[in-house]
Amino acid sequence: MISRDLLGYRGSSPDPHWPGGARVAVSFVVNFEEGAEYSIADGDNENEAVYEIDQRLVGRPDPAIDSHFEYGSRAGWWRIMDVLEHHGAAATVSASGRAVERSPILAADAARRGHEVSAHGWRWESHDGLDEATERERIALTVAAIRQATGTRPVGWHTRSPASYNTRRLLVEEGGFIYDSDAYNDDLPYFVRVGERRHVVLPYAFDTNDMQFFHTQRFRGAADFAEYVTDAFDWLHREGAHQPKMLSVGLHLRMIGRPGRIGALDRILGHITQKGDAWIARRMDIARHWLALFPEET
Repeated sequence: MISRDLLGYRGSSPDPHWPGGARVAVSFVVNFEEGAEYSIADGDNENEAVYEIDQRLVGRPDPAIDSHFEYGSRAGWWRIMDVLEHHGAAATVSASGRAVERSPILAADAARRGHEVSAHGWRWESHDGLDEATERERIALTVAAIRQATGTRPVGWHTRSPASYNTRRLLVEEGGFIYDSDAYNDDLPYFVRVGERRHVVLPYAFDTNDMQFFHTQRFRGAADFAEYVTDAFDWLHREGAHQPKMLSVGLHLRMIGRPGRIGALDRILGHITQKGDAWIARRMDIARHWLALFPEET
């Protein structure tokens, strides 16, 4: 039986002492997956199924879904980067290794702008079912692709859900990762013990995430998404007077990068910066802050 922690901080979360006395640490995660999805045109056995067209082609190339993903890297990227730059916001670009290998200009652009480029698997795929040797190889390929494109290796990881039960151990054994985001169970980072190492988990979120335009059609347009995320921020800001927390906002090039949705990001950033008491930070900065604030006892 695998151990689970159902209680976490038990209602008494630690004070994270965010820089500047911020009430909320806000992490914008820009998922860069274009070119790493499944595509028969690329030699895969199947096409990706998650997109805005209901009809899925089986057994033959699907030019519709291929071009849907291409929109993200061709147009969405630049629109998102411009909005982030306009607000002076630093983000984490969660990048699939194969996407980086095929479009290194985008990873290099992110690094030039001061964003973190973290690892989002080699392919845009779950690691469930991968044998240990294959998973280890996938991790190494992803690290190498990001290092080649940006000059810096990634220190963070997030698997397209679900990860395997080996993933976290393999990340720690690889030696260069300080955090992963393969959890959705808290509003603050926390430590886990992996073998002899202490490892930071930065929980991610699927509700404050533009993926809900596709998966549930929860958001009809930019206003819905902006309202939902700003409501989440406002509540954490309220709690943050006594118990500061963290907010993760998930973005995708081909989703929020559309002209009918990008206004949501602009509104969210405008709201957060106007309200103040927020630390908009890259995930690696949050992880390093956590490690420095809570040094391991010797």
